[in-house]
Amino acid sequence: MAGRNTPNGTNRDIRGDLRAEIREFLGTRRAKVTPEQAGLPAYGGERRRVTGLRREEVALLAGISSEYYTRMERGDATGVSESVIEGIAQALRLDEAERIHLLDLLRGAGTTRPPRRRPAQQRVRPAVQRVLDSMTGTTPAFVLNGRGDILAANPLGRALFSPVYADPVRPPNNARFVFLDPRATEFFRDWDKVAGDTVAMLRAEAGRDLYDRRLTDLIGELSTRSEDFRRRWAAHNVRIHTTGVKLLHHPVVGDLDLPFETFPLGADPSQFLLTYTAEPASSSQDALNLLAGWAATNDDINEDASTNDAESTEIPG
Repeated sequence: MAGRNTPNGTNRDIRGDLRAEIREFLGTRRAKVTPEQAGLPAYGGERRRVTGLRREEVALLAGISSEYYTRMERGDATGVSESVIEGIAQALRLDEAERIHLLDLLRGAGTTRPPRRRPAQQRVRPAVQRVLDSMTGTTPAFVLNGRGDILAANPLGRALFSPVYADPVRPPNNARFVFLDPRATEFFRDWDKVAGDTVAMLRAEAGRDLYDRRLTDLIGELSTRSEDFRRRWAAHNVRIHTTGVKLLHHPVVGDLDLPFETFPLGADPSQFLLTYTAEPASSSQDALNLLAGWAATNDDINEDASTNDAESTEIPG
């Protein structure tokens, strides 16, 4: 998708983008499965040109004709049944995130919706903001969208992610920080994993809505400015990442190991609530206590909080 849009976002061949996305995604998935893993004989021996599955081998495993699978991999998604998709998913050993991504791509290729001329407005509902504001103490909390924009946060969340908020661009964006800010490799102690997860989530979001102009602009910017992003984007990995442990190094309080949970916001399907907690009586809990005190007395954090809350109530989608 990146690199196919024009500088001003006009005259894009959206259907062509989708066909390319389907072809590249299925091609990269085929390359990951060997005939031996699929229980097939590796015909060709050393002369075999591909290490993964050939198209005809995927078709055989999925129980469809080679011609039908080839048409589908080239982006012809007309009339693809659920059983065919399930057969291909099993043949390629797709996990749940990959299966959902394939469904999103095929669904998009089967529609004729034109690109949006004007971005939709994205709002953090007042009730959601009140939930954030009620999460006091030592629980950093945020509302993000699928692009990684931080739409809202409680005071401790802003303090925890103060390096991300240092970027004057609003709303602050996690992906832009990860790949374009040199402080990211110090802030995220497991930066390589964070970078991979970030790209995988952006790839999944792109499959859900190829017509999101701000998302395509973000991917174009990251692709232009970061070789690391381009390499990871070309892998076509997708991931559902809802829980785990984030390893951070905060410039004020040092290292934190923070378990996180994400919760989808039902009325806003593109938004989710992200919370961090620390194990009781741990050094990370002590660090959060210190950070909460620092946030309460830091004028820059408090000033940014009021500004960001005002901006986050209505943000171009």
